Amino acid sequence: MSTGWSWWVIVLIVFNLGVTFFLFLWAPRAKVPTLPDGTTGHVWAHGALREGMHRLPGWWIVLSFAMFVIAFAYLLLYPGFGNHKGALDWTSHSELARAVVVNDAKLDRVLQRLTALSVEQAAADPQARQLGERLFIDNCAACHGRNALGNPLLGAPNLTDADWLYGGTGDQIATSIHDGRAGVMPPWAALGADVAKNVAQYVLKLSGQPHDARMAAAGESTFSTTCIACHGPDGKGNQAVGAPNLTDGIWLYGGTAAAIEASIDRGRQGHMPAWSPRLSEAEIHVLAAYVYHLSHRGDVATR
Repeated sequence: MSTGWSWWVIVLIVFNLGVTFFLFLWAPRAKVPTLPDGTTGHVWAHGALREGMHRLPGWWIVLSFAMFVIAFAYLLLYPGFGNHKGALDWTSHSELARAVVVNDAKLDRVLQRLTALSVEQAAADPQARQLGERLFIDNCAACHGRNALGNPLLGAPNLTDADWLYGGTGDQIATSIHDGRAGVMPPWAALGADVAKNVAQYVLKLSGQPHDARMAAAGESTFSTTCIACHGPDGKGNQAVGAPNLTDGIWLYGGTAAAIEASIDRGRQGHMPAWSPRLSEAEIHVLAAYVYHLSHRGDVATR
């Protein structure tokens, strides 16, 4: 801290400790006028209660003096008295650095063991899931939610339903985390609003939802000539390009007619950032194991 702030802290400490120490020394010797019966004359409840006067107990004086000694010793040994570094030369930064070194050594041993396993195998390890959950909360929950159920407003998919845009194997999940993903659904406003409505009804038909049969029939021809390039002729999608399956009733941006029409008309630009600049390879491996576990809770055995 600057010299000015240092002196400000020193003055406050000297003033506060000085005043309290003076009161500590003065209080046992203070003379308070009392009546012959030993009370001060202050009464309450029409005289039923009277204020007595007694000397401070010895244990209180000893304890208070010990607190002053501890306070003076603390200011001598540790930083706190302005820019004084303390006789022990202790700092919170050095304490944190030592703790980080110890923790990293323990963590490295655990990560070495877990990275020797495949992502699928690590998903069955309780320690991997515990570490992965913490990494998920710290890095992924902002978009996918703490419960990993996703957020349609952000285009963040649900990670618990086993429906994957780019594949749900351990290696594919790790790649998504490591490199990120950039999903692009181009806008098709040029087709016209009526065409978009018809295609939306056909997409509803593909997913087994209530739809307008006449409009769906009209939209099928457009789908067959335009949309199959990514979504395939049967509408089951293509994980190589991140084109979603349109037949399973699972929707990234919503499955209502209005939401589907908006996706067709305006397109969608989903972005999953790459986490390799922030997370180590071992951390990505463990995080992928946790995400894999989320969608395989019923078939991943616990060791």
